[in-house]
Formats: sequence, C-alpha cells, structure tokens
Amino acid sequence: MGWLSAGDGYEVALVQGRVAVRATSGRAAGRQLKSLPRALKDHPEVDRLRRFAEWLDRHAAQCTAQIDGWMVSSLPVPTGLLARVWPDEAWQSALRDLAVVGDDPDEVGFLRGATGSGELRVVNLDGETVRFSARTVTLPHPVLLPDLGDVREFAAELGITQGVEQIHRATWHRPSGLDPKATEVKEFAGGAFRSRFALAARAGSLGHKVSGGYATSRVRDGGRTVEASVWIGEPYWEDEVETGALSWRDQDGRALALRDVGPVAWSEGMRMAAALFAGRVIEEGGKA
Repeated sequence: MGWLSAGDGYEVALVQGRVAVRATSGRAAGRQLKSLPRALKDHPEVDRLRRFAEWLDRHAAQCTAQIDGWMVSSLPVPTGLLARVWPDEAWQSALRDLAVVGDDPDEVGFLRGATGSGELRVVNLDGETVRFSARTVTLPHPVLLPDLGDVREFAAELGITQGVEQIHRATWHRPSGLDPKATEVKEFAGGAFRSRFALAARAGSLGHKVSGGYATSRVRDGGRTVEASVWIGEPYWEDEVETGALSWRDQDGRALALRDVGPVAWSEGMRMAAALFAGRVIEEGGKA
C-alpha cells in the first residue's frame, strides 16, 4: 500500500502494521515523522488505516490458527489450496518452513514456495530443493515425525524459524507398561494458583478452551476426535485452587484408558497439563 494524502502537508501509510506519517511540505518534506500530529489523530484516512491494520492482525491470527489446527490433527491438506493461498502474505508467513509430508511418509521437506501450476517447493532433508505434486500433503504433528531430533538439527543448520510451532513443539510419548485400568495422569496435578480466575486465564492465554471446571484440548488422532481435560476448579470459585489430574475422553464423552490414547492426543494433553502446571505459585525455597 502506498502513501495516501491526509490533509494539507501530510501523507499516511501502513508501515510494518502501524500508521506512519510523512510531511509533504516545508523543511521536513519527504521525511517520516516520529509520531502522528494531533491534527491527524481523527482524520478519516488515519481511521481507515487503523481499522485495516486491525483486520490484517485478525486475518493473520486466523491463518495461524487454521494451520495450527491442520498440523495438530495431521489432516491432509490439498496441495492446490496451499498454492492458491501462498501469495497472501499472512498465509505465506505462517506456512513458510513448515515440515510437510507428501505421498511417501518418509518424504519430509520444509515448505519454501508454491508454483503457479499448484506444486509445492520444499527443501528435503538432503538439502535439495524438490517439488511436491501430490494431490494432498500433511503438516505432521512432530510426535509423528520419524527421527525428529535429526529434523530439528537440520532445521537449525538452515536457520529455520517457523510461524506455527511445529518441529520445536514440546512432545511427550506415552510410556509402556501402563495399568490397563488407569484413566488419569497425575504428574502435573497439585499446581497451586491464587485463584481459579488466574488458572482459567492462563488456560485461555495458552489457547485452550475452558468448559465448566476443566481446561480442554481437542484434537483428531487416528481418525477420531479426542478431548484432553485438566480439572481447574469450580466456576466462580474465588479462593486458591490446584490443577487436577489429566484425562482423555472420546467424542461420545467416554473416558479412555491411558493405553488407548493415541500419540498426538497424548502429547497434546501432556503439553497442556505441563504448561498449566508451569504457571503455579512457587513458594520461597523453590517449593510449589
């Protein structure tokens, strides 16, 4: 977007998501000013740019949330769709350098671009730029990536920074030898918070839904919808609370035995519980 006239002697534009102004006359002509002159604070062009900037922020957040949803659930995404949205700066910023998998589950590469014919350009783990022409690709959850450590090491060599947390996302693997009847994980239970409001606010800031007395995280794992939940206290409770146990339920609300929880649902549930627990009140001396 170019510079727009805004009254006598000024032009305005969006620069790095903020309204910028420059003088068009006088000694400061052509120079960008450090602050918005009082005379322009209520100018229609300034108001229009502010509202446009807010829309761009919302659009970028929606793009990131959509891609995060594809990744967490490892859903197949049409290659043609990614190619069509690639020219949009918000989509491109969130998609660039994500690990993608084509027809071959061992065919992993970092997304670098899209062609007009609908193919994707990726850098594979051999450092070669190749094209993915498969009808669909997946943006896999990192717990499903083979040799994740090697993928992370190669990404570091390339200087990759992802707009959606993927390869450096914290992951947990379900341990073997679980009690067949066990339905709860208590590793992150007992984290003390000064109020239920504080704990619920933390859950919301981490992107989790708060429903009744629980913080929840819902994903698709192995073709089914699974919801992980952590008890955070009764709604409207004003006194101190502690995080409860972590459990999983299927789409019909039935509790799952721990050994029946899939790898993505397990990892995302543990990630939520650990992140909530990390915000607990720490007493002097290091005890929680």
